[in-house]
Parts: sequence; C-alpha cells; structure tokens
Amino acid sequence: MNDALTAAITAGGQSRRFGTDKAAALLHGRPLLSHVAGALAAFPERVLVAPPGRYALPGWRAVPDTRPGEGPLAGLEAALAAAPPGWVAFVGVDLPGLTPAYWAALVAASSGVPPGVLSVQALDDSGRTQPLGALYHTALRPRVTALLDAGERRLRQAAPPEAVRTVDLVPLGLSPDLLRNVNTPTDLEQLMESRQ
Repeated sequence: MNDALTAAITAGGQSRRFGTDKAAALLHGRPLLSHVAGALAAFPERVLVAPPGRYALPGWRAVPDTRPGEGPLAGLEAALAAAPPGWVAFVGVDLPGLTPAYWAALVAASSGVPPGVLSVQALDDSGRTQPLGALYHTALRPRVTALLDAGERRLRQAAPPEAVRTVDLVPLGLSPDLLRNVNTPTDLEQLMESRQ
C-alpha cells in the first residue's frame, strides 16, 4: 500500500475550558499552534481545519470545519475529506509536546499493517490508547460521517478497537509525557514549568 501521508491540525474549537483562543496561547514565546505544526513539518501534505481566515500557517492548506462546534470527531471528518487517500496524522492544538520522533514512530507502525488496521494510536502512561495525536486512514471517512450523523461526538469511536494498532512509546525511547494535554491555563503553566 503506497499511501500518501497528510498532517492535519484541528483548530476550530471554542477553547471553553481555556478561556481564550488556545491555538494562540504562548508556550516559550511561540503559539501552541506553531509548536504542533513544527512537529509535523516533514509531512508532504498539511491541512489546517479551522474557521476561514482565523490563522495563518505558512505551508498549510486551510479547510473549514464542516460541522463547526461539534468537536474533534467533526474535525477528523473534515481532515479525512481534504486529504488524498492514505494516512492522516490528526492532532489538536492542545498537544504541543508531540515531536517529529513521535510522529515518525506512528508512521513506522503504520507500515505493512493488515488491511483492517485503519488507525495507529500511542499508549499513554496508563496504557490507554490516545485518539488525538494519532494516525487515521482516509478509508475511515464513511464511518466517521455515519457516527456524526447518528449524534456521536467522541473521537475515540472513530476507529473500532479491532482496527487500531497500538504503539508503546517507552521501548522506543519516547516518553508518554509527550501526550500531555493542555486544556486550561493551569495545564499550560505546568507544562512550561516542566520544560524549563
């Protein structure tokens, strides 16, 4: 399977818990959106799912969220629709700790998977799969659309468990701490303190 690789960032959320535009919040002098995009710079195709004109991200093609306000599963639907057939590295602005090595590990795990594997997800420090900061195959688009049409909003439902390949980061020399989520200003402060 010689599939394309597309990076997709969803930045269409309302940042309710954060209180201000989370994508523009600064981590060590750079917006969270910039941190997330930097880790994905090696991907040949890059898509930013966000309201038109909200962000300028050089080298990224902006596409609208087709279901604004309906969460990351809707952002994934827009990303899968905008990407050429293949794998999509899907992430939100709340995961600024992900690195090029993290994404390389997931891409390596996607190589040679059986036909039924449609997502590659890392395990967090509790051994649970993380659906944000994961790879999804564009073949999942009809399922994602059907889920959304039925009222589902949880990203975790995008791929059935039997279609997910998991990646344990620790044996690869990567810390599950990379998956530290920034939902509130306190989360951001704690992340800054841990990386000084």
